[in-house]
Amino acid sequence: MKAIVIGGGIGGLATALSLHAEGIEVEVYEQARTIRELGVGINTLPHAIKELAALGLLDALDRVGIRTHELIYTNRFGQEVWRDLRGLDAGYEFPQFSIHRGKLQAVLHQAVIERIGGANVHPGHQLVGFDDDGARVTVRFERREGHDAVTATGDVLIGADGIHSSVRSTFYPDQGPPSWNGLMLWRGAVERTPFLTGRSMIIAGGMNAKFVCYPIYNDPASPGRTLLNWAVVARIGDGSTPPPRREDWSRLGDRAELMGHVDGVFTLDVVDPVAIINSTVDFYEYPMCDRDPVDRWSFGRVTLLGDAAHPMYPVGSNGASQAILDARCLAAQLAGCGGDVEAALKAYEAERLPTTAEIVRTNRKGGPEQVIDLVEERAPDGFEKLDDVATREELEAVVRGYANLAKFSQSDVNRAKP
Repeated sequence: MKAIVIGGGIGGLATALSLHAEGIEVEVYEQARTIRELGVGINTLPHAIKELAALGLLDALDRVGIRTHELIYTNRFGQEVWRDLRGLDAGYEFPQFSIHRGKLQAVLHQAVIERIGGANVHPGHQLVGFDDDGARVTVRFERREGHDAVTATGDVLIGADGIHSSVRSTFYPDQGPPSWNGLMLWRGAVERTPFLTGRSMIIAGGMNAKFVCYPIYNDPASPGRTLLNWAVVARIGDGSTPPPRREDWSRLGDRAELMGHVDGVFTLDVVDPVAIINSTVDFYEYPMCDRDPVDRWSFGRVTLLGDAAHPMYPVGSNGASQAILDARCLAAQLAGCGGDVEAALKAYEAERLPTTAEIVRTNRKGGPEQVIDLVEERAPDGFEKLDDVATREELEAVVRGYANLAKFSQSDVNRAKP
């Protein structure tokens, strides 16, 4: 069996490695001229790290990321609403990683080159179209250098080409642009002194503005310093119009626009959002966009994966994690299908589509961050006693319910085989 993967991001590269591990030949095609380390920090949850560990990548991740110790939710005044241990410290068999998105992508890319071979990774190839004759899929590309036509043939085509997926648009030509909820996300990273444990993550604020901060790398050459990732989410519209600028992980943000949502808004003891942002030279903006869940991903010998299948708001640390779970599930189904590719794709879809569709819908409501949304709604000026605002049982139902939904509860991760 031979698979053709469209997209050289986290989902596409994880798919290539997973297919290779199952003995399936694979080639990766990426439209960008080079596979670059884009973005800033993300969190990858234990259920996804379990799958990457099964691919032999745990040591490589340790070299470029940080094993998250705890997550603390507070209101905008720094009053604690919820605190959770994470990963190994919470009793999971696998860690949670706070890591630069580009570094995670680089770990996957390097492994693909070493295991599959650089000759099977094709940057600079723009998808033009494909034909599925029921026995094979023929895929047509235009090379960005020279604009000559290239054709590839395989048994299965996997569209892992992101929120603006060309593969998806073939099956859903009338889907229109991604949906925007009126929130803008600004993200940056800067070297600073560690805070709290040095492996802590904080999410502060509520419905109208949130500040997120966590370390993603400790450079051995800079002892006592850490690379802090930060993010601010704030409402700049009502979601009834398209975003002011197209979604692009490398679009620089406007400092004046951002600081209006930070300066005088947050008063936190453990970190100073204004100082952190002002010490960051360049940072990026990204409108909070997703797409409505669809009824199917698989059409004949073609299927979707990751953001091409289920683009979701970056809430709950689930975007990259769910793409990795997609990759491992799809590879296992193809390896065990006895040559019936269409049946394998339907089985993959049946396992992964319902869960990811529900995550998309839950993330629109705030995901696990609903704990601070709820507290801000009831006590916008802070509180004397949290129990007067929300009971622990009420808050726990939000956090634990999300973990169960996204399949990263402790029982899910520690019980299931990778």
